[in-house]
This record gives sequence, structure tokens and C-alpha cells, in this order.
Amino acid sequence: MRKPYFIDTTLRDGQQAPGLAFSLPQKLALCDLLDKAGVPELEVGIPAMSENEVNDLAVIAENNFHFKRLAWCRANERDIRQAVRSHVNGIHLSFPVSSILQNAMDKNPTWILQRLKELISLSLSEFEYVTIGAQDAGRADMEFLQQFVCEAERCGASRVRLADTVGILNPFSTGRLVREVHQAAPSLAIEIHAHNDLGMATANTLSAYLSGADCLSVTVNGIGERAGNAALAEVVMALRLSENIECDIDTAILSELSYLCAEISHHTISVDKPIVGRDVMRHESGIHVNCLLKDRNTYQLFPASMVGRQESDFVYGMHSGKASIEHFFNVHKMDVDEKVCIKILEEIKTESNLFGRALRDHEIFEIYNKIKI
Repeated sequence: MRKPYFIDTTLRDGQQAPGLAFSLPQKLALCDLLDKAGVPELEVGIPAMSENEVNDLAVIAENNFHFKRLAWCRANERDIRQAVRSHVNGIHLSFPVSSILQNAMDKNPTWILQRLKELISLSLSEFEYVTIGAQDAGRADMEFLQQFVCEAERCGASRVRLADTVGILNPFSTGRLVREVHQAAPSLAIEIHAHNDLGMATANTLSAYLSGADCLSVTVNGIGERAGNAALAEVVMALRLSENIECDIDTAILSELSYLCAEISHHTISVDKPIVGRDVMRHESGIHVNCLLKDRNTYQLFPASMVGRQESDFVYGMHSGKASIEHFFNVHKMDVDEKVCIKILEEIKTESNLFGRALRDHEIFEIYNKIKI
């Protein structure tokens, strides 16, 4: 099967999260780690947003990163001129393809198809490649959408982005959408840009790829407007572990990248966030720990090192078992007999239930000292 092609849009759509603004040093730090991870293309920003944005994109270009740089533009000449000044490799021209967006933007299908021809022609004279955005493709009329992608293909666009702008799609409707678009324009590469409003962005991205999409739009930690986008780490690891598809992404960089993005975006990573959350590698249940001590693969999908993390020690609380307590004292090089372990376990369960949390190491030692007296 063909390799997935990733387009990271953290610096564009990710930065559109409410209240978020990256400084140039923060952008460069993200670019550096995304480059080390092997992401082949970044949507680096919106040149028309400000003169400062144009300057930032030009500086990114000067750093000689390995990835291609793409600029997001509205369907007008001014945005294209600003993108030229940004020294990007490619340009993305976004068009509203659903009737609800066309009405809100005072556009119509005739205008869209005419401007599509004109602006692709203009852009191809300035950039290495041109991509076309089907904004709100999830709610578009399929007949018009197929006409739109056919025209984009005929005019020389490199790919079309199917943007599920409000996150209305599910894995089944995503698959149908990709197949119908591919049928209409077989030689045009398809990119999926999934939003997470209903919590399906990662699943929809996988469905799109398995249905024939070539390119996957993601952001670090899934940041972005409203509920965000498909998360880079989740999509990469889901393809690798759920479908045995390698992505040419260095997964050992994923945790460092995730925590850098969390720090500069001031978005706390939830403890149970897939792949990078703190508790993804922590275990308390006695049955689980008993098996994990024999084989970490029993109740853990992947080793921590795969995503650049350290294996966490176990958590000791009301769900712990005897094997957990024996392990605790073995780690601390203490020889504690079975009867004492059982008594300590009973006390740990009692105190954990009382405190409403797991116990800390010093609290376990206090229990041990109390029992040994």
C-alpha cells in the first residue's frame, strides 16, 4: 500500500485556536521538531493575515528545513501576491463548496468555477505546485463537488483538500466522500482535513486514507478551531498499530513535539490523551500489573520508547494487588515477606479509599513502618 503523506497545519489551522498566537521563535522550534520527525510538508501560515506573518514565513524559508512549505490563501489575487512574498513552495486556494458557505460569502458555483480556472493559472506561474481547498466538503452537493474537482484536475492542481470544516462526517460518510471524489478526478491527489467537533477526526482521517486519500492533514495535539483537528501522533500511531502501515515519521519525536506544543500554546495535555497523555503508560489494577510484570505487552499497546517516553512505574491504590506491593519493595531493594505485603496492601486500599487517590511512596513507607512496629 502507498505511504501516507502528511501535511502538518499546526502553524495555520492549529494557530487558529481561539486566543492562540505563536511567536517566530516558537514557530521555528515547532518547525525544527516537525522536520526531525520527518513530516514532509507544513502549511506554514496565512500570508494575507499580516505583514508580520509574511516576514515570519520568509524567515522559515531561510532555515533550509527539509519539508515543503505551503501557504493558505483565499480565492483572490491579493492573497496570492502576499504568498509570493512569503517564499513558500506551494499555495493552497480555498473555495466554499457547500451552499451554506457560498450564501454566507456571497458566492455561487459559477463564480467558483470561473475563479478556479483563473487563479490556478495565475498561481502555477508563481509556485512549484497549487492545491485546491473544498471548504465544507462534508456538506457539499456531490454533483457540484465532482464538477469542482474535475475542473481543478483539468486546470493543473496537484491535489484537492476535502475539508470537513465543521466535523460533520463519520468514518463511513468520509469513505464514501473520498471514493466519489476519486471516481470523478482519478489523477488528482486527495487530501483529508478532518475537524474534531464530534470526536471523529482521527477515525475519519484513517477512513479517508483507507478509502483512497493520499494526503493527511493533521496538527500537533490536534489543536485548532473549536474542538481542533486530527492529531498527528494519533493518526501516525493508529496507522502503524491498527493497520500495520508505516508512515516514515520518527515516532520517537512525538512526545517531545507534543509537550513543546502544549507549552507554547498553553493547552494542557489531558492525562488520558491518546499516545502522549501521562496516564497512557500508568497502571494500577492488580490483575493488570500482575500480567504487566511478566510481559508489558499484555495491557499496554506499545512501549513508551516508541514515542520517546520512559516507562512509568505502577500506581499504588485501592485497585492494587499483592504483586504490585511485592514489586514496590523489590524496586526499593527491600525484602518484605508475603504476610507483611498483604497487611500493607490492605492498609493501602483503606487509605486510598479514604483519600480518594493513589498513595505516594513516602505514605507506603509510613504504612510499612507502622506495621513493622
